Amino acid sequence: MFRLLKRLKMAEWVQALISLAFIVVQVWLDLKLPDYMSEITRLTQTPGSEMSDIWIAGGKMMICALGSLTSAIAVGFLAARIAASFSQRLRSQLFSKVDSFSMQEINRFSTDSLITRSTNDITQVQLLIVMGLQMIIKAPIMAVWALLKIKDKGIEWTYATGVAVVIMIAVIATLLIVVMPKFKRMQMLTDNLTRVTRENLSGLRVVRAYNAEPYQEDKFETANDELTRTQLFTNRGMAVMFPMMSALMSGLSLAIYWIGAYLINDAGPMDRLTIFSNMVVFSSYAVQIIMSFMMLVMIFILWPRASVSAKRIHEVLDTEMSIVDGEHTEGFAGQEGVVEFKNVSFKYPGAADYVLQDVSFRAQKGETVAFIGSTGSGKSTLINLVPRFYDATEGEILVDGRNVKEYTQEALHNKIGYVPQKSVIFRGTVAGNVAYGDNGKEQPDEDAVRRAVQIAQGADFVEGMPEGYESETAQGGSNLSGGQKQRLSIARAVCRAPEMYIFDDSFSALDYKTDRVLRSTLKRETEGVTSLLVAQRIGTILDADQIIVLDEGRIVGKGTHRELLSSCEVYREIAMSQLSEEELAI
Repeated sequence: MFRLLKRLKMAEWVQALISLAFIVVQVWLDLKLPDYMSEITRLTQTPGSEMSDIWIAGGKMMICALGSLTSAIAVGFLAARIAASFSQRLRSQLFSKVDSFSMQEINRFSTDSLITRSTNDITQVQLLIVMGLQMIIKAPIMAVWALLKIKDKGIEWTYATGVAVVIMIAVIATLLIVVMPKFKRMQMLTDNLTRVTRENLSGLRVVRAYNAEPYQEDKFETANDELTRTQLFTNRGMAVMFPMMSALMSGLSLAIYWIGAYLINDAGPMDRLTIFSNMVVFSSYAVQIIMSFMMLVMIFILWPRASVSAKRIHEVLDTEMSIVDGEHTEGFAGQEGVVEFKNVSFKYPGAADYVLQDVSFRAQKGETVAFIGSTGSGKSTLINLVPRFYDATEGEILVDGRNVKEYTQEALHNKIGYVPQKSVIFRGTVAGNVAYGDNGKEQPDEDAVRRAVQIAQGADFVEGMPEGYESETAQGGSNLSGGQKQRLSIARAVCRAPEMYIFDDSFSALDYKTDRVLRSTLKRETEGVTSLLVAQRIGTILDADQIIVLDEGRIVGKGTHRELLSSCEVYREIAMSQLSEEELAI
């Protein structure tokens, strides 16, 4: 937690010091109240006292109370301001860090955990800062100051107060030892609940299609009940503190008056008024001491969970990136658009087996290189190594003649138009989705967007929408069909005007006619741009300049369609499973 607080800016530390000054003023004013109460008690018990003196003492008490209220408001305002600005900056830092993660780091934490860390965990820290500035500083100051005020008022009362404080500390320590481990588990269970909820919402169509609502409800209830039980345990444990604090406060007040009664009874007539006055003052200060510890109890309730949250936030912020930027932004002259794999092997972090082994090929500028193979053969993994979503375990990947690890990630990504296997559509407009991102050039204008959509064969459905290119797109493209989303994803890559395209099975949702027209238009309109294409359909890759056949992570065939039909058994089996002999002959 303290490491996290080091991220506070100088302006926030200055505000914290100002709030500290207000806290000292507030405590001083609060501790002046018993003095004026003692004076009023003395005046009412002294014969011949003037009523005006009592009014003056009462007026001073009122001024102290109003001053204390003003100071408390100032402290609350400053604390809320510091906590809000700090949590805003922390949330931005966390989002920026997560945004720069490779898939390795994303998979390490899981999406659901990262969402919880960016929301719930930061809220816990923010709440602690707000309460902490008002209580964790005020409580010790008030307790120590009050003890100094009463140290000479009576040794018997001091002993009684000391016993109450010792009992209170023992109770707090016991509860923290029991409850603290549950707070860490509570955050993990919150992650799990987020995961179940997210999974249910994203797969809602499948859930309904398979009448699996009861199963999903049971799954949610299990996660919800487990979190609820843990929360109830911690809340019940902490709830024990408040009745005990109240009982101790009442018991201490009773003890003070009980001891005072004996002292007054044994004192002489001249000392009784002094003892009575001291008893009233001591009782007020003792209550202040107990109140200070009650404030600390509030902090002890918030601290364990905030501490766990701070640790989880630091786990993200302190994560070392597995993919580090290089220094170059350009490749070698004369090598533009060339992609080459040299003896590339890859296995996922923590895995024992290689997904790709000894893969080598070269794609010249303007060529279309297609990858085909059975499910799990490593096709998508292979092309995801080019934009460095993962780094190759062994070997080299060259783009424009330079190793991809030597580029800055921004420069490397500016060279690529990437279309993922699962189309991603953001909430906004059609035009906003097509012109999405920054390619290091001028922002695409309306004509560039229209041209990209036309090349992707999406003009008909886009122009048929109520507001055309300014029509709204829902999150995830839920108001679009699979084929429409795929065409907009392709248009986004075209609009980027890259050196190369990466299509990760990006034509699967298109009918054969649209697929054929789109590819021929793309080849004609983007001449000179290299394309790396993963496909399951033979029809999609028939015209590729080079087809690479993968089987269990190894290249088992390389050549054109006709060459592979005669030289590669794996390719021939795939082709014959999709096309007739007459179609293959043609």
